[in-house]
Amino acid sequence: MFTKLKEIELRYKELERLLSDADVVGKPSLYQRYAKEHSDLQELVETHRQYEKVKEHIVEDQKLLKENDEELKEIIKEELPALRESLAGLEEQLTFLLLPKDPNDERNVFLEIRAGTGGDEAGLFAGDLFRMYARYAELFRWQVEIISSSPAGGMGGFKEIIALVEGKGAYSKLKYESGVHRVQRVPVTEAQGRIHTSAVTVAVLPEAEDVEVNINPNDLRIDVYHSSGHGGQSVNTTDSAVRITHLLTGLVVTCQDEKSQLKNKAKAMKVLRARLLDIMVTKQNTEISETRKSQVGSGDRSERIRTYNFPQGRITDHRIGLTLYNLENFLNGDIQPVIDALTTHYQAEALKQSANAKV
Repeated sequence: MFTKLKEIELRYKELERLLSDADVVGKPSLYQRYAKEHSDLQELVETHRQYEKVKEHIVEDQKLLKENDEELKEIIKEELPALRESLAGLEEQLTFLLLPKDPNDERNVFLEIRAGTGGDEAGLFAGDLFRMYARYAELFRWQVEIISSSPAGGMGGFKEIIALVEGKGAYSKLKYESGVHRVQRVPVTEAQGRIHTSAVTVAVLPEAEDVEVNINPNDLRIDVYHSSGHGGQSVNTTDSAVRITHLLTGLVVTCQDEKSQLKNKAKAMKVLRARLLDIMVTKQNTEISETRKSQVGSGDRSERIRTYNFPQGRITDHRIGLTLYNLENFLNGDIQPVIDALTTHYQAEALKQSANAKV
């Protein structure tokens, strides 16, 4: 590990030199590439430097213990346990930072929420989850743009809503939210106060770049039709809605939220690219190793990941056995504690797998 860290330190210093080189500064694309690599290595290098400082401090203290100054020895004896604890913590942090990064972590995401079993109640909860994620996005000043939506009916909520969440690290924060979210509560239409169980499916897909997913226009069928729903009379009198069918996979994407047919087509193509990338990555993960699947989840949308129990004010994440009793705050966007716990859990799993691979 430390040999690799020394190599990274040398590369970091080389990048600092390159970023001040006039020839590199004059080439924006090259400068940007070096600047990103420098930024990606910064936390690791700074943590390693801090580790080396603490390590040197311990070595110096151990030398001073051999001196005859008893008062100084007492001070050092009190200091050393904290320094050793700090060193162990920094070493663990370095191990985490050296784990292979998910290349999608910094990307924007497509958030797809669909009502499952439970009728109107599932639609209402789909709306609740969308508001929860939108409020969470506000904390990071991410932009949330609705790509398409299908209202659930007169009671509110959605049969389906797809949104683009734009912001640094959006995928790294939201990637563990994919799966089935189960809600247990008394519906507003329930006269006898019985608790009903409903389900909503969430899918989080990293936004794909054009170069990653090459789509042959001949593999697409594009239909245009009258928009329905919100948008006003002008929308309903033009063929602005777009439905794109990818003939090879059977994937269908529709978009009608914009008045412009071209804008709807562009949005629908973005969603299609993200879904095709998801299929490609899932296939690669399956072919490469089963252990990788355990890190990011199987991708099976039928997997129940969390239960929201209203009578008890409880949220339970079934993957890590975590239960919290702050349902109201959670649905208002305070989901970071669970996201942190999930991230820590999957990092620990990745560490175990990394250690086992070396044995």
